[in-house]
Amino acid sequence: MNLKYTYWYFTHAIPQHICDQITKHAFSFKNKLATIGDIKKINNIDDEKKVKQTRDSNVVFLDDRWIYNEIHPWILQANKLAGWNFQWDVTEHVQFTIYDKGQFYDWHEDSWNEPYDNTNGAYSGKIRKLSASILLSDPSEYTGGELEFEVAKSRLDKPPHFKVCNEIKEKGSIVIFPSFIKHRVKPVTKGRRLSLVAWNLGNPFK
Repeated sequence: MNLKYTYWYFTHAIPQHICDQITKHAFSFKNKLATIGDIKKINNIDDEKKVKQTRDSNVVFLDDRWIYNEIHPWILQANKLAGWNFQWDVTEHVQFTIYDKGQFYDWHEDSWNEPYDNTNGAYSGKIRKLSASILLSDPSEYTGGELEFEVAKSRLDKPPHFKVCNEIKEKGSIVIFPSFIKHRVKPVTKGRRLSLVAWNLGNPFK
């Protein structure tokens, strides 16, 4: 699929007091080590070691209508303005993510190889189409932790290149991108980076 835009962003989209409200709400729950696609539950030290080769962060999942109400308008706008016009109709539980010093998430895609199966309720038969990431930390609170995208190659004989998403360094900024785009969060070198990720699902592409 050829895309004119790898991602679309809005700076200062979510008001700072809402960012703080999301953060306070998330920290009222116990966070846990994030998992990866083929290890959805960490049962032993070997599972943990394997996960941490690709991903080292802590997460809390939230399912609050007021949070969706804050982020959905931006996703709708980006989908239209970027010219993707993907059909989508449901958002998974949003993921509040904590990256402390040394934590990271290596290259990955958010989309799965197959649609969710029929045991997943409202997600059944759907795929991840649009991902959104909201920065909840002030840029003075951490260093490192840059979000980086793999940008599609312009010609078949050219390799892809990589672009740091510097546009969303300010608290409350949001970036939206197709879920099949490879991306990573580079290691945090100082402080703590907080973000909120939302995966938006729709019917499989035809």
